Amino acid sequence: MEHSQVNPETLRAEPVDLSSARAQIARKVAQAAESKTPLRLIGGGTHASLAASSSGEPLDLSGLSGVIAYEPSELVITVGAATPLAAVQAELAAQQQMLAFEPLLGAGRSTVGGGVAAQRGGPRRWLAGAVRDHVLGLRLIDGQGQELNFGGQVIKNVAGFDVTRLQAGAWGSLGVITEVSFKVLPMPQQERTLQFEMKQAQAIQEINRWAGKPLPLSGSSWDQGVLRVRLSGVSAAIELACQTMGGERLPERAAHYHWESLRERSHPFFDAGGALWRLSLPPTIAPLDLPGATLWEWGGGQRWLRSEAPADFIRKQVAAWGGHAFLMHGPDTSAPIFHPLSPVLRSLHLNLKKTFDPFGIMNPGTPDFF
Repeated sequence: MEHSQVNPETLRAEPVDLSSARAQIARKVAQAAESKTPLRLIGGGTHASLAASSSGEPLDLSGLSGVIAYEPSELVITVGAATPLAAVQAELAAQQQMLAFEPLLGAGRSTVGGGVAAQRGGPRRWLAGAVRDHVLGLRLIDGQGQELNFGGQVIKNVAGFDVTRLQAGAWGSLGVITEVSFKVLPMPQQERTLQFEMKQAQAIQEINRWAGKPLPLSGSSWDQGVLRVRLSGVSAAIELACQTMGGERLPERAAHYHWESLRERSHPFFDAGGALWRLSLPPTIAPLDLPGATLWEWGGGQRWLRSEAPADFIRKQVAAWGGHAFLMHGPDTSAPIFHPLSPVLRSLHLNLKKTFDPFGIMNPGTPDFF
């Protein structure tokens, strides 16, 4: 999604009513559907470079900002889709709560709708779950301008078909997300980061062994021969885990910077130039025989690769291990950004697209397997 001016400071303490903003957007979408005019959703702009097409009439969503409802005792917050995630995090932090999937904040520009649409989780997503696991419900305007409401605002509401999960990772291709209800969790009492010098293969074995034990793990990464593991929880559990695991304690400031740099993709690894790949693999898979530099997170489940190898070669190797490869950026502009789908999966995605967006006007060409 492209950038519109959204101020993180505009999150209001009083609940807001976004019904008029939703109605205005619904009218615009209905008019676009009638004239078959493609629409390009404009949010915080943090994921704009990953959109396969820049065509379409801009649809500004910045009016969909603010807290609609927040019940700290119920562990639920409902917010407008254009609300900056940084503002949501600040609102929750005041109550010692958080979005457990640790979203990308994008210097205050990343919005709720964009975060859900791109399903971008940070280091804590490894064990806390993906974005979709924390979305209780949402409102959507489909490709015909119809307002739809899915899920609920309480954790126990599990009735009906889980359409909310379809929107997480759909990149705005199935409609305009207008508001989202999140499950939130208490912030941990304490955090500590341990680091270990070890080769990549050993690090994968060790982190997966620890993941099978009752340890308060909340983040893991490996690069340049160093495995780092974050522990979160109550003090007693962290102390016991440190005694069990050993390693060297990383100073608190350095640890904060490290996990923030992974969440925000500001780690030096991401600025080294060349093609950057995000590989999703079963975490127990040994290091792949691919040329280039590697950094991994999520116990080995998310692996970042900087490589000049051809796109087809990388994707073939990754697919052989049951994974997929997403091209974040690179010199080969002809290579697909999204991993190509099998015929069966592509047919399924096209049917979903046709159901929610029969005229194909929502974010045309994104994802690029449509």
